[in-house]
Amino acid sequence: MNKISIIGAGRVGETAAHTIAQQEMCSEVVLLDIREGAAAGAALDISQSAPYFGFDTRVTGGTDPALLKDSGLIIITAGSPRKPGMSRSDVLDINRAVIDSIIDEVLERAPDALLLMVTNPVDVLTWHAWKRTGWERRRIFGQAGVLDVSRMACFMAEETGFSIRDIHAMVIGGHGDSMVPMTRFSNINGFPVTAFMDNDTIERINERTRHGGGEVLALRRTSSAYNAPAAAIATMADAICNDRRRILPCVCNLDGEYGQMNITGGVPAILGRNGIEQVVELPLDEAERAGFQASIENIRSDIKQL
Repeated sequence: MNKISIIGAGRVGETAAHTIAQQEMCSEVVLLDIREGAAAGAALDISQSAPYFGFDTRVTGGTDPALLKDSGLIIITAGSPRKPGMSRSDVLDINRAVIDSIIDEVLERAPDALLLMVTNPVDVLTWHAWKRTGWERRRIFGQAGVLDVSRMACFMAEETGFSIRDIHAMVIGGHGDSMVPMTRFSNINGFPVTAFMDNDTIERINERTRHGGGEVLALRRTSSAYNAPAAAIATMADAICNDRRRILPCVCNLDGEYGQMNITGGVPAILGRNGIEQVVELPLDEAERAGFQASIENIRSDIKQL
């Protein structure tokens, strides 16, 4: 890919830009922000790390939406972050207005791009962006599950003492307290997690995963998470730029999959150069299906507020 643009030069956007540039996923990374100097300063700072990280990716930044021109992938991290005690839904009204103005610029400047949504509440705003653009559903998707599974895997490694490299986790549903950690589809080097952890430990991990972002926010107080979210963004960008066709849990627009229509939710999907190439349908048992349905209904409830 020639050019990736990241809208929002806050901590998540800047850290993602640095990772993408460092791994040379594209020729050019652009940071865009409404704050004068914020994106340009971040871009310059990243560029000055190139001699030590050894990357040739060009990194630029500014406030002019014209910088989006010819982007192959646009990543939206802009918006109001959560504060301690707030849910992701609490920032919906503020961030919807932000997203509306951004989408209008994207439609004008980069009508052929893929769009990766990160701004919360990501499930709702992914749906909103899809409706506002009128694009094919494969071109608009959200980052949530890739972050959630990294948290779940981290907690599993802490509990078991095993290498994180051998741990593979899965979650579905909304990005929030109603997400459904999928223990049955998670494993440790191919072995079921139940071979190493009892039910109480598994439930403790599942509950901690549901509140993973809130735990970081409560500890940091003045900042929400940004290192793990940026790593999740970079993982998705890598799958697209290098056409890896990785199966990753993404916020997808559902069209009959899992019995759902006209809604977005976190599900495993094949992610490659064309965006969402296929939604992967897991054979859910009754409890998993009920949990997923409840999570989807929470998303529908938030959509009604739009």
